[in-house]
Amino acid sequence: MILKEWKDFGTDAEFYTKSSFEKQVDDVFEAMCLEEGKDIPNYIWTKQYVVVIKNNTRMINDVSFIKIPRDPSVIR
Repeated sequence: MILKEWKDFGTDAEFYTKSSFEKQVDDVFEAMCLEEGKDIPNYIWTKQYVVVIKNNTRMINDVSFIKIPRDPSVIR
């Protein structure tokens, strides 16, 4: 489901609020895709990027953010 309101989520290493996420990716939140029954989103849309949430390990719950420009012709 796609949410236009931010939903806080956390891993074993860090807890993400809207402001902490925006600071980390240096952009403004617009929406997130959250699968039913999951606590961590798959994708987060910002003004300039689609951010893919990737699991880093199998043993502990940790993620990394992969920023993909929404309009590749205007990469800043």
